[in-house]
Amino acid sequence: MSGELAADVRRLVLGAAAVSDHERAARADFTTFFPDEHGPVSRDDGPDHATASALVFDPTLTRTLLVFHAKGQFWVQPGGHLESGDASIADAALRELREETGVVVSGLVEPLAYDLDHHGLSSAFGRCSSHLDIGVAVVVSEDAALIVSDESEDVRWWPIDALPDQVPPGFDDRVRRLHDRLLR
Repeated sequence: MSGELAADVRRLVLGAAAVSDHERAARADFTTFFPDEHGPVSRDDGPDHATASALVFDPTLTRTLLVFHAKGQFWVQPGGHLESGDASIADAALRELREETGVVVSGLVEPLAYDLDHHGLSSAFGRCSSHLDIGVAVVVSEDAALIVSDESEDVRWWPIDALPDQVPPGFDDRVRRLHDRLLR
């Protein structure tokens, strides 16, 4: 895995917004896994490793694009493992967005609106026991053509104030945190 990608993870961990107790705890947790630029960025680095995701909003910031994850059996943002060709977390998040939904975004402008989410995984995820996910906010048109990947059962836009019941614990808060960052 590229040293550039590991450096990008470390940069984002150090620069993560920490205005609430939850955000301060998340940044402190991530810092234990990424004390330097050699943290676990690949699934080959152990059962706890970084992932990237795209929390997608429509231009009115009232809807979000979710995929129904086949393994997890819940609605969640597109995302997944980092790959050796990813130059940055933003690149990995956009690649996952394209692979899982068909939505193509050419690039993101710094500074990114993003958050940190360390979540445990069930045995359905094999040797992965937890993901240290860096979720990047992305705004795209609701007119974008959508596909359903092999990893998902459905792709659908949802109102932010009426998310589906089948989401991972804390997911509603995560969407709202990034939504609020985009509004600022």
